[in-house]
Amino acid sequence: MTQFNSNQSVPSSIDTSSNKLLVIRENSDSIVTLTLNSPKQFNALSVELLTTMQAELDNIAQDRNIQVVVIAANGKAFCAGHNLKEMRANPDEAFQRALFEQCSQMMLTINRMPQVVIAKVEGIATAAGCQLVAACDLAVASDNAKFATSGINVGLFCSTPAVAVSRNLSRKQAFEMLITGEFIDAHTALQQGLINRVASAEQLDQTLQSLIDAITAKSSVAVRTGKNMFYKQLDMELAEAYEYAGEVMTCNMMADDVSEGINAFIEKRPAVWTGQ
Repeated sequence: MTQFNSNQSVPSSIDTSSNKLLVIRENSDSIVTLTLNSPKQFNALSVELLTTMQAELDNIAQDRNIQVVVIAANGKAFCAGHNLKEMRANPDEAFQRALFEQCSQMMLTINRMPQVVIAKVEGIATAAGCQLVAACDLAVASDNAKFATSGINVGLFCSTPAVAVSRNLSRKQAFEMLITGEFIDAHTALQQGLINRVASAEQLDQTLQSLIDAITAKSSVAVRTGKNMFYKQLDMELAEAYEYAGEVMTCNMMADDVSEGINAFIEKRPAVWTGQ
């Protein structure tokens, strides 16, 4: 069993005001955990934290030895969205545009990187924090987690979070979240499709581990191919999607792992994946 937690930590960016890492990176075999570490600011997505996360994700995306990325957080909140104090301190339009572009780029990176990205949510995930959960490929949450796109409460419609949230929930459920700013609990988030699994705080690590094990037991070629294919076909017309899918499957069939997997199935033995 590959354990997602590890004592092997790699420094990311340092908040010079407090001399504390904004993101803690932990490596364990083929698993990387990125932990948001600005609990006093409820892990708000400041420019510095976004820059740090972008650098980490870009680095991970190039490493084929990494199969799964877990995004977690320290403190009482998973992520409270953008840093409103920073936004008010920089009211000019150019700063605001650059901030939202930077955040959108990070969310797109999660979508486009070959590794499976899982959000591990405890506490609140609001506004861009809820967007981060929705942008991840999968999400598990403790039963004390709560989710909201709450910008509407301060006069700001959560337009960029709406992109990710509306691609997870049904149209009416997504719009209700966005237009009311009200919280939904973890079990409601599960029912509506924002997250995949809910567990008690005591069982959250075990629940996360079972999901990780299910992914890492598969051929990394199939996982990389599948993630890329899944997101690309979503925006295609039906006939185009089938044509694209057929081409992907044809190429996938040429992989060494497929030959090994089929042989193992016929021979009733575990497959030995090479990632080729």
